[in-house]
Amino acid sequence: MSASKDTPRVSVPALRARKGGEPIVCLTAYTTPVARLLDPHVDLLLVGDSLGMVVYGFDSTLPVTLDMMIAHGAAVVRGSRHACVVVDLPFGSYQESPQVAFRNAARVMAESGAQAVKVEGGLEMAETVAYLTTRGIPVMGHVGLLPQSVNALGGYKAVGRDPEAAERIRADARAIADAGAFSLVIEGTMESLARQITEDVAVPTIGIGASPACDGQVLVSDDMFGLFGEFQPKFVKRYAQLGTAIGEAAATYAAEVKARSFPGPEHCFGIKKA
Repeated sequence: MSASKDTPRVSVPALRARKGGEPIVCLTAYTTPVARLLDPHVDLLLVGDSLGMVVYGFDSTLPVTLDMMIAHGAAVVRGSRHACVVVDLPFGSYQESPQVAFRNAARVMAESGAQAVKVEGGLEMAETVAYLTTRGIPVMGHVGLLPQSVNALGGYKAVGRDPEAAERIRADARAIADAGAFSLVIEGTMESLARQITEDVAVPTIGIGASPACDGQVLVSDDMFGLFGEFQPKFVKRYAQLGTAIGEAAATYAAEVKARSFPGPEHCFGIKKA
């Protein structure tokens, strides 16, 4: 159901209470205009560090800076009034220590106006998640395939294929949930593993390349709208081909400019229509 203008913004406690209930709808957003379009239809807008690839053209999320995330987070907050807005903490901004993570997360919250931050990692990040959440910063966790660890993982590939790896990821998920995360993204895992994690933890799971059994789903908007064509993961469903439509519109515009059929009299000032 689409939200009306008078619907209050979805809160972190409201999302946490959705465990086992109506599925949580989540999409990424990086700009004010896109946030305005998506906001009535989603529960959660994720300002993902995926903007490094789909907006800035980087090969990975690693070059994304804290200032970039704050600027885009603020843009999405300005363009939304219904969805809960969560901002990724970028690579290097939280791994050093819980104290460094708190300083940077506090900047994100204060300067962007977002309702929560997201961090990647499992057992090794549990202390940091607990440190943040006990100090008033809501945290969304992220386990499974970790894009910020792409170099250590050896590329973007599904994880949890063997029993030992699957058990490590299950332990990661339990640790982050127990540390106080209000929800958990599960990315790029075997379907049965994501289903098990959803049963294991008491907080909602949000899948991306995971399982329909998750408590919600998220996709990168540019992927599902057909705007990002460099790479299409197996788990992406293209709901539109806006990239093709934009290219066709640009080609028509170029042809009309070259033919001097645009601008016409109706697009000019001081010319009366015949």
